[in-house]
Amino acid sequence: MSSVCYNIKVMQPLLKRITSLLSQIDAAFLRLDINVKKSQLDDLNMQLSSSEIWNNPTNAQAIIKQQTALTTSIDPWIILRTQVVDIIELMNLGDDSMFTEFEQQVEALEGEFARLRKDLLYRGEYDDHNAILRLSAGVGGTDAQDWTEMLERMYLRWADKSGMRATIIERSAGEEAGIKSSVIEINGHNAYGRLRAEHGVHRLVRLSPFNSDNLRQTSFALVEVLPQIDTPEEVQVEDNDLKVDVYRAGGKGGQSVNTTDSAVRITHIPTGIVVAIQNERSQLQNRETAMKILRSKLIQLQLERHAAGIADLQAGESANWGSQIRNYVLHPYTLVKDTRTKHEDKNVQRVLDGDIDDFSEAFLESI
Repeated sequence: MSSVCYNIKVMQPLLKRITSLLSQIDAAFLRLDINVKKSQLDDLNMQLSSSEIWNNPTNAQAIIKQQTALTTSIDPWIILRTQVVDIIELMNLGDDSMFTEFEQQVEALEGEFARLRKDLLYRGEYDDHNAILRLSAGVGGTDAQDWTEMLERMYLRWADKSGMRATIIERSAGEEAGIKSSVIEINGHNAYGRLRAEHGVHRLVRLSPFNSDNLRQTSFALVEVLPQIDTPEEVQVEDNDLKVDVYRAGGKGGQSVNTTDSAVRITHIPTGIVVAIQNERSQLQNRETAMKILRSKLIQLQLERHAAGIADLQAGESANWGSQIRNYVLHPYTLVKDTRTKHEDKNVQRVLDGDIDDFSEAFLESI
């Protein structure tokens, strides 16, 4: 009898911790619709088990993409909950000789929950989508183009550190240095949700390396973060609302110059949005890429204007150049500061090397 009492006395605080953790996990299941997503995943698995699915390879690939995204989203949570339930059952057996081992396992599970609970920040409608970044040099001449290339490097490094796949799908180099613009496709778990805090104007203050007097220069670059819309069904765009122009792709000369009219420029007439793509040699591929970016841009514009649908969008400026969101100061002191959340980091180089998650989390926690 005394042995049982001793077990209860030793295990009770630890049991209370792990039971509380289970309650928090169950609450997260509800917030993240894990059970709903599990049913969706089961349905996709059933579709993929049919040999007829490969009669339409494009559709099959789209389903595989959805399957992968759902698996990445829900499996860690299901595994964590199973481990917590298992350890509760073992602890209830009352073997106090395993207390130290149980305590280590509980701490590990609490740590995993702390890591996974960041998923709760991504509650936007498109946060689980892949992302498209559009970087554009602003005021500041060559300095601004160099600054835009620095931002491109920052996001590519962030993607690499985050286990994301980044693909540059369009890039325009500056005449002297840097880039005029860049379009990057980012694929990975909650890519849009993790990057949407970057949407807006980024301002750099530094001693210019591009003038002989080494004067302090302020440069600007626009970062647009768009949820990637892969399927036309997600965004209905009327053909009558589009103006499509084809032209010969530019180049620097030599054998690689494209001599066909493969470049595509698509204008969405109601909003005035223009997307031009010339990266691929195929006009069809350029058109598909341009339409993907246009659909993504329309969704972002709809989110900015709180419009009920695409049909409600009209011509006019979006909150682009009027929304400075972050300052990067390299002189006379070093500091990166977000103008919305006031979150800051004095280690500018670390931020420029891709450590931007703290800024993202501060933004998501503030909205």
